[in-house]
Amino acid sequence: MGGTGTVKKNLRFILMAVCVVALSGCALPRGAAVQSEVLKEQKSENPSFQLVEVTRELTPLLAKWPHSGTHGHYHWFGADHGPDSSTIQTGDTVNIVVWDSEENSLLTGLDGNAAEIPPQMVSATGRVFLPYVGEVSVRGLTPSSARVRLQAQFEQIQPSAQVQLSVVPGRNNSVDMVGGVGAPGRLPLESRNTRLLSVIAQAGGVNSSLRNPLVRLQRGGRTYETRVSSVLENANRNIRVVGGDQIVVVEDDRSFTSLGATGSQKIIYFEKERMTVMEALSSTSGLNAGTANPKGVLILRDYQPRDLKPGLVGPNKQQVVFSFDLTSADGLFAARQFYMQPDDTLYATESPINSARTIIGLFGTIIGVTSSVNNVTN
Repeated sequence: MGGTGTVKKNLRFILMAVCVVALSGCALPRGAAVQSEVLKEQKSENPSFQLVEVTRELTPLLAKWPHSGTHGHYHWFGADHGPDSSTIQTGDTVNIVVWDSEENSLLTGLDGNAAEIPPQMVSATGRVFLPYVGEVSVRGLTPSSARVRLQAQFEQIQPSAQVQLSVVPGRNNSVDMVGGVGAPGRLPLESRNTRLLSVIAQAGGVNSSLRNPLVRLQRGGRTYETRVSSVLENANRNIRVVGGDQIVVVEDDRSFTSLGATGSQKIIYFEKERMTVMEALSSTSGLNAGTANPKGVLILRDYQPRDLKPGLVGPNKQQVVFSFDLTSADGLFAARQFYMQPDDTLYATESPINSARTIIGLFGTIIGVTSSVNNVTN
């Protein structure tokens, strides 16, 4: 009788435990929500977000939707060709030596045939001062043209005079490499045909530690930027730099967030200009094979009010959920053709089967514990 009573008690315990586990199944701890939980609001009369089930047929239309997050389109300009000479600008330093073979020359004196004039910085008006001559305008001239002009001025005083001239570039004939290179600093321009890659190379090249680097250029109160890779690949983007340019190479800071039943839950930075959903999943180490629901891969995206449009020509809600079914060829191809945007959230929902597996596992544990108790009792 004692054994029978124990068995009955154990059966009651098992039944009670099964009921508790079954009732609490929806509240079992999980790593992510199931798809129906995330999207349940979509069935209400006025949902706060738009749901778009992405297919191959839809991807060309969705590609025309406005961009969200940090932009990936850059203002740049095409390359052109400039003269191989430089021109004198305000701030340059002009070094002048006057030669005269005449004895008792007014310009050279008794000590020799040459007179070195102290270095002259080109003024804001574009002029330099010369003894016996006065101020002479040299801004905008090539060094060769400036030498001819200065010699003509000296010849009025001493017909046999000859002028030797050299120029040290100043701020307006130099570019500033601010950072992101091996040796930042101010670099003089040797000609008006100096290219962007030339000054980057002169500054020690792009830092190898930078992820997907961008080159950013400030000129005339405006900022331009493009990818270093695009300059390397396309000669038309290897532009001429001009005096006063300020250049910095920076890391691409565009990112998206990976959450749910993926291989990693973290902020992931764009590895290149554009990443598809398939590439984004790959960068997270893929879906969790034990918990993820491949029918419920979601991309959450925010749009600006100005982006809203009726129908499918644009989003009709500021918050949009793009849903992918990766169990079909159509869904897989759609994931290869749909591009991520900066600040997106990639969310992999959990399979509803996992809750059932957990319940079964708990039930098996209870049976095992009960059997152990029976063995001890007997």
